[in-house]
Amino acid sequence: MIRIAIVDDHAMVRAGLRQFFADEPDFFVAAEASNGREALDIVRNSALDVMVMDISMPNQSGVDALAAIKARVPELPVLILSGFPEAHYAVTLLRLGASGYLNKDCDPQEIVQAIRTISRGRKYITAGVAERLANGLNRDGEKSLHEQLSKRELQVFLRLAAGETISHMALGMALSVKTVSTYRTRVMEKMQLGSNSELTYYALKNSLIQ
Repeated sequence: MIRIAIVDDHAMVRAGLRQFFADEPDFFVAAEASNGREALDIVRNSALDVMVMDISMPNQSGVDALAAIKARVPELPVLILSGFPEAHYAVTLLRLGASGYLNKDCDPQEIVQAIRTISRGRKYITAGVAERLANGLNRDGEKSLHEQLSKRELQVFLRLAAGETISHMALGMALSVKTVSTYRTRVMEKMQLGSNSELTYYALKNSLIQ
């Protein structure tokens, strides 16, 4: 039996996945959450084999939650099921510890296949992501600017793009204001941008935030 947690801020999505998974004899939905903070509570209090998680959620995004979950339970496979196209996030989140990435428009049976694959300790890589990897993931010059950011830098980038202040980020990420400011400087340098408004424009243009 594969014990699954569903993390998505839309109740209809969770209900649809729960009903769909009920038809699989080896699937059991052990827990549900509507945001990243609740996902962390699940990890602390539930025995899981796989987590299926969105990345665009209130309170704590899936990107932040993924980093926290992998720090706490690195062996837990996390499948990202997102409304964002693979090209915008898949390679980056796989690099940050996700075991697979699927767009919500995918064939439902692909979700089943992905869960079974990652529950066995393997990565689930779609043909599109495999092509991006083959085309030069390890050569920085061929990456998008946001794909060159570290895990922490990506978190800071997305929070800045969403309009968070440095002091609010410091509190939410349990870091000092000085440390967050340092990350912001690195992000600006790597992204070749000069202001928070430019960060937001980049994120919107590349469909990294809604």
